[in-house]
Amino acid sequence: MSPSGGQAIAAVMPEPGRAVELREFPLPELEADSALLRVEISEVCGTDVHLQNGRLQGVPYPIIPGHVSVGVLERIRGTLRDIDGRPFAEGDRVTFLDVHRTCHRCWYCLVAKASTRCPERKVYGITYGVEDGLTGGWSQYIYLKPGVRCLRMGTVPSELYMAGGCSLPTALHAVQRADIDFGDTVLVLGAGPVGLSAVAFSSLRGAATVLCIGAPDSRLRQAGQMGASGTLNFLAVDEPGRLDWVRRNTGGRGADVTLECTGASEAVVQAMRFTRDGGTVVVVGQYTDHGATAFNPHLDLNRKHLDVRGCWGSDYSHFHRGLRTLETPRAAETWSTMELVRYALKDANEALAAVADGRVVKALIVPG
Repeated sequence: MSPSGGQAIAAVMPEPGRAVELREFPLPELEADSALLRVEISEVCGTDVHLQNGRLQGVPYPIIPGHVSVGVLERIRGTLRDIDGRPFAEGDRVTFLDVHRTCHRCWYCLVAKASTRCPERKVYGITYGVEDGLTGGWSQYIYLKPGVRCLRMGTVPSELYMAGGCSLPTALHAVQRADIDFGDTVLVLGAGPVGLSAVAFSSLRGAATVLCIGAPDSRLRQAGQMGASGTLNFLAVDEPGRLDWVRRNTGGRGADVTLECTGASEAVVQAMRFTRDGGTVVVVGQYTDHGATAFNPHLDLNRKHLDVRGCWGSDYSHFHRGLRTLETPRAAETWSTMELVRYALKDANEALAAVADGRVVKALIVPG
């Protein structure tokens, strides 16, 4: 049932540096082939912390945060279909691709095959503001505009999917970019949600050994549960000590593949130094501008004959493959170990602080 009076409560981020506040919004008049989603769960992502700190460009504050969510289709006007052409029905439990309006006709979409760089790309909870309506998951309802791509949850429980949340498609994309081979040794820098999902996907992809450097110890224990065979708290060891640890665990060579998932610019250089000659580095943790860093192009990159790849954003394929992967018993068991902490809408500021401080691994917003 819709809220009485046709209103919905949402948590709004008014501008950088200000506390989130609750506001009421009218439920939208649905356009043709749109829907109203009753939110079961959304998440507090590291990106939301960056949004509160004003570290992303082009954000139309005030906004309703929450870019990955699960809910129930309460009202549909017209027809919504999945990628197999099957229509959705009211009452279906779904998630949706938060990226919207990718044009599929520009140079980036059609020639470069890099749809995450499409200039018309918009993102729920990030580049849609309150002027666009209920377009974030920290709300009782989300307005799914025409063209939004929904995915059936099927047998995957909502909380299991949200244990991955935004990190699920992001890490999957990074592991695909890394082209991990059977028997590889993979090093993951960072033990936040993206790093933890990268550990799990690396193992699923066929890596023989997955190492993780991060902090705090509670997150490193989580990394062990998700497939890491060795972990190191970077706060306890300087960079030369970390390099020595990596070499001792990789036959003296360094990792075959290193995934940088930290959000610290200096970690990109360390990723290159921790990787073997002829290895691969994928940089996924620099979603926002964390500043410049210096490296020696000869010693750190060229002489090592490294393949260094950027990884920014995700598309429908990453959401689809991530959700389908969670249908498998091994993946479901892995992500079910993720520690989840639930917060009501009124406690959104507390949830943001807990994520910013690293006190929780995964914070969920439960509007109901």
